[in-house]
Amino acid sequence: MNTTAERPRKVSIIVSRGTLDGVYPGLILANGARMEGIEADLFFTFFGLYAVLKGFQDKLRIATVGNPALRVPHAKGFPLPTLLGALPGMSAFATAMMKKEMEKLDIPPVSEFIQMIHEAGGHIFACKATVEMFHLTPDDFCPEVEKVLTVGEFYERSAGAQIIFT
Repeated sequence: MNTTAERPRKVSIIVSRGTLDGVYPGLILANGARMEGIEADLFFTFFGLYAVLKGFQDKLRIATVGNPALRVPHAKGFPLPTLLGALPGMSAFATAMMKKEMEKLDIPPVSEFIQMIHEAGGHIFACKATVEMFHLTPDDFCPEVEKVLTVGEFYERSAGAQIIFT
């Protein structure tokens, strides 16, 4: 049983994947942390940056190619053959199905989730190396991104935190 003394006081969550299924775990963890009074930092790097880029936030999709765990929600656990993931339109289909299921659970779109976490006191950062590699500027990001950090600055902020990589 977890006691208050054992609970982390701070989490630093690294989001590196830019797919719908790659971004939501970090958002859910950060939101849950804030709801529990735990300080939360989100650090978006590599393709995870698409979650905080204007014009891309709510256009993230499910990766169907090379995803052996992909299952249709109503198929009761039967996997889709990975070959089906390569069919035209399969990613859009899987994304639409996932968004429909998330909507039933009242899980907000990425942009709204980012805003909720920010308003709840969560901190949102972008990775400097990735920003430079992708030739991005601060104007490319949603307003909730507080700062572009180096890895060293991220580690400094994360001192004493539980670091979670999604």
